[in-house]
Amino acid sequence: MQVTINNTPIEVPDGETILEAARRSGYIIPSLCYAKDAKHKSSCMVCAVKNCGNGQIIPSCTTYPTEGMIIETESKEVLLVRTLSLELLLSDHRADCEAPCSMVCPKGLDVEKMLLYYDSGCYEESYAEIAKAFRLPEIGCDTCKAPCEKACRRSTIDKPVNIRGIIKEMAGIQTTTLLLTGTNGLKKDKNKFFSRLGRFTNHERERLKQTTSTPSGCLHCACAGREGCKLRMYATVEGIKRPRYDLSSMLTVMNKTHVNGNIWFEQSKCIRCGICVYNSENGFTFKDRGFGMQVVLPEENKPHIKEELATLCPTGALYVADSKSQLTKLRNSHSSVVENQQVKN
Repeated sequence: MQVTINNTPIEVPDGETILEAARRSGYIIPSLCYAKDAKHKSSCMVCAVKNCGNGQIIPSCTTYPTEGMIIETESKEVLLVRTLSLELLLSDHRADCEAPCSMVCPKGLDVEKMLLYYDSGCYEESYAEIAKAFRLPEIGCDTCKAPCEKACRRSTIDKPVNIRGIIKEMAGIQTTTLLLTGTNGLKKDKNKFFSRLGRFTNHERERLKQTTSTPSGCLHCACAGREGCKLRMYATVEGIKRPRYDLSSMLTVMNKTHVNGNIWFEQSKCIRCGICVYNSENGFTFKDRGFGMQVVLPEENKPHIKEELATLCPTGALYVADSKSQLTKLRNSHSSVVENQQVKN
């Protein structure tokens, strides 16, 4: 059949969706709840296009074209719908893409990563991170007003991590195998989207206080799945730098469930697209309906989950952790077991 996409006639074979036809023709349409060759159902509306025949805005990932259909994928109206869809998803997404301490360091030090190595006993690697940002032995922390410690999320629980003290401790370690390259630390892209956790509830503060056992006291709040996060990527492409709406999610933050092996699930980052539900047998499932709907993983279904499923997740909700066992343990130090009541429901 023949359809028209952005004023260009295109031949579309049977069984091909509008999204697939448009991408094959060179048009870029974002999508979160879709993955090629995977089962999916439209839910996010990030792939919205316009059917000019009736004026409807439709999801391109599940809509099959009909003969003579005229489609718009790049009009202002379509782009506005996609942006609004992303902003609504972000309002239900509790996460720090990057740790606040790292974002505010005037020298670009990846503070969270440095502390991750420090807490794991990898002092040489911790020292190397410091060396990327500072021209050692001069570190400049004595004259710094310590915005990293002011931004530290641990300070909202009891007291901030002694970041400057740890930097001085690491900088005092004599290591001769490192090349000190000066200021080339964490690059802060002002155009990149950054999500925020929001305030901890009293329950969350108490839980994190009880469960955090790292030597530094760091919560390691940077998202472990941020590198492959499509939600962040598309938010950046659409020019969204900060969430437009207040956070609406009531899910417990930094509540990481160990699935099996190196696979982890953090429910507060889930956008409930269902792709993990549709592509796992006796695996993930939906709980409740409407705004209270959640994606959960019953305890008895955990062994069925494969690492390949994590590659389908469009956010950092389901991810494969660092293969280094000690770093994995630290990064996911606030893990919890799915409550029995939740599993039953």
